[in-house]
Amino acid sequence: MSNFEIYNDFQVKKSYNDFATILGELLMIKPIHALTEQQVDILINHGTERPFTGKFLNEHRVGIYRCARCHNDLFHSDTKFDAGCGWPSFYQTISESSLRYLDDYSLGRHRIEIRCGNCDSHMGHVFPDGPPPTGLRFCLNSAALNFKWEETGEEIDG
Repeated sequence: MSNFEIYNDFQVKKSYNDFATILGELLMIKPIHALTEQQVDILINHGTERPFTGKFLNEHRVGIYRCARCHNDLFHSDTKFDAGCGWPSFYQTISESSLRYLDDYSLGRHRIEIRCGNCDSHMGHVFPDGPPPTGLRFCLNSAALNFKWEETGEEIDG
């Protein structure tokens, strides 16, 4: 379906959910109603999953970690490490434009929030206490991620 046909289809369908679905098709972003409750809490409402509960904390297969909402490539498994903090941690992004960085004072102290560089969904935070070569620790919520296993191409949502 072309963008023009999608737009014309929207002219017929006027409800919010139809609009969100069509917009998601245009932007390749999952609409809010297609996300799990936990994904909405994290990706949209900037929540955090409990430590040591995320699906990808102990994932060791080779592949790409992507945004769960738009599948923007964020991290390669080669840059994942065990930080002992309870969340999947990485020391380097796939590209400089993979993420956006914002000041976060929500807990009464300064942190750097990381959001998807494509769809602006909340991913987690970055801290200056990671290993070489970057010295950074990108701390991610599993529910904010999608893992694409290199060996089979299988895609797994966190």
